[in-house]
Amino acid sequence: MQAEEAAIIIKTTLQKLFEPLMERISRRLANKLILLFSIIIILVVTSLTFISYGMLRKESVNSSIASTSNNLLLVGRNLESYLDGIEQLSLPQISYDEITYAILHESEDYASKMYVENYLKNLYFSRGDLEAIYLYVIKEHKYYYVTKENYNITVRVAEHPPIENLTWYKRALKSPNNRSYQSFVTDSVEKGDYPVNTDTSFMGYHRLLRSIASREPQAVLSLYFNSSVTDEIMKDVPFAKGEHLMYVSPDDEPFVVDDEEFFVKSAASGLLQQLSPAKGGQLTWSDEDEKYLVIYDINKKEGWKLIKPIPYKEIYEAATTTRKLSYSIGLLFLIASVILVSVISNRITSPLKNLSLQMKRFSTGSFDAEARVEGNDEIAYLSRHFNKMVEKTNELINERYKMKIVEKNAVLKALEAEINPHFLYNALQAISTKALKNNNDDIVEMVDNLALTLRYCISGRDVVQANEELRHIERYLALQKARFGTRMQVVVDWEESLKELRIPKLSIQTLVENCIKHALEKVSSTITIRIEAHITPAFSVISVMDNGPGISPERLEQVLSSLQIQWEELGGDSAEDGGHESIGLKNLNTRLKLLYGEDAGLVISSDGNGTTMDMRLPRGGHEQYV
Repeated sequence: MQAEEAAIIIKTTLQKLFEPLMERISRRLANKLILLFSIIIILVVTSLTFISYGMLRKESVNSSIASTSNNLLLVGRNLESYLDGIEQLSLPQISYDEITYAILHESEDYASKMYVENYLKNLYFSRGDLEAIYLYVIKEHKYYYVTKENYNITVRVAEHPPIENLTWYKRALKSPNNRSYQSFVTDSVEKGDYPVNTDTSFMGYHRLLRSIASREPQAVLSLYFNSSVTDEIMKDVPFAKGEHLMYVSPDDEPFVVDDEEFFVKSAASGLLQQLSPAKGGQLTWSDEDEKYLVIYDINKKEGWKLIKPIPYKEIYEAATTTRKLSYSIGLLFLIASVILVSVISNRITSPLKNLSLQMKRFSTGSFDAEARVEGNDEIAYLSRHFNKMVEKTNELINERYKMKIVEKNAVLKALEAEINPHFLYNALQAISTKALKNNNDDIVEMVDNLALTLRYCISGRDVVQANEELRHIERYLALQKARFGTRMQVVVDWEESLKELRIPKLSIQTLVENCIKHALEKVSSTITIRIEAHITPAFSVISVMDNGPGISPERLEQVLSSLQIQWEELGGDSAEDGGHESIGLKNLNTRLKLLYGEDAGLVISSDGNGTTMDMRLPRGGHEQYV
């Protein structure tokens, strides 16, 4: 159930994201053509890139296997020869009897002792990679050792406890070849072993010398080698970032590793047990972080393993680089193609776009619309006939349209004329009242305000800037202040950005008059009239509010119903539909719709806490009044 809900949510989200985009693309033919060709190009480039990437990956793996396998085979043979050379070095060869005799008698025969020392010196001089030589005499529990001290080759003799418990000695006893190898990669020197410097030695070779007659072990010849020769051999193996190299004995003991931690991890995961001649010298192995192609060579004589794990990501690097390059070239090709298709598509669709624009203008009442005619194709044919249709239509409706405009202007003038007498009567009554009560110079100010107000009212303009209307309201309220005194409080909160707003003349006065009529004249308490203007996403809103007793629901319903009367029907107003009590609001509502379109108009709300009247003007809409 949760999966289904998640799928529905994802589907809804994708629809919300892509529907506006697809709707925008579908609006223009050029966009559809660009999208079509772009999809074709993307499919072609992507398909070719994936095909070439797959081929390059396969070729990279095959090439890496072939080159690395041949290289490891050659290096493995050299290492095999190196081990053979060590074995030959450790055997006394034709002097076996002499050396065994010297070992048996070295303690009581000085000549035998000198023979042993000379034999060890000759061994040491024969190889440049020998770090030290030890000859352990088993029955005497001592050993001869040869090291290089201050550029001199010295043979010394030292006592040494029995070596029967040393691992390498046990291996040599069990070995059919009487020998064992000792690694210093992961194993430290055991207690009781020779004092060998493991930092300079990478391998120990131990040869067990037995009596020919009794086959009892008489001595152990231990040769310790530095890595100079193996380094020279191993350098022939190409080595790149992330690759590893390991040389392992038949017993899976490491003798040469580039990364000891990697060897421990691979050995723990069972990599060494997977290596067998049956697998053809290659396999795929993965650790926690990486996937490797493991190429190896197993010595046919003894089973030594030369192993080279190569990360697949390094093998695929060339293919990945080629894929990125292909994508880059494809992207450039796509951009160039989109530009080319855009230019060609716009050349094709531009006449259609122009024709569609002119049709849209014509449908909104612009009878001067004329499509551009280019060429002699089907689009040019449509454009010419559209122009003829516009011309004929313009001739037919021009006179009717002009008559309608004149009629609207006449109605506006009539509506405005209905507003002024009521105000003039109230203003004169206020002047009279002020003169009778106060008998002072305030009358001069009132008369000046009245004169300016009358001049504003009879001016020929139908639409004024908001700041002009606010100055008029200030004078108008000064006159009304004489009637109501401190009972009338006025607050103006007008956004600065709306001071230049074009509004119908006397529109705010009409709303203020309604507040005076339904609030101040109905009660004896103080009433606050608030005038403010603000912006919403769709409208510029002018609000006039009072905190009076409000309008009853029945009366409010009558007023709202009267606002729905069309301007052509205004001549039939009667007491039944509200009569003169709401004529000012009906007139203002009609003027707003004539000037700014059907979206403009009044919104009135009222309750026991007062009345709010909003005059809404659509934002971005052009003024329809002529």
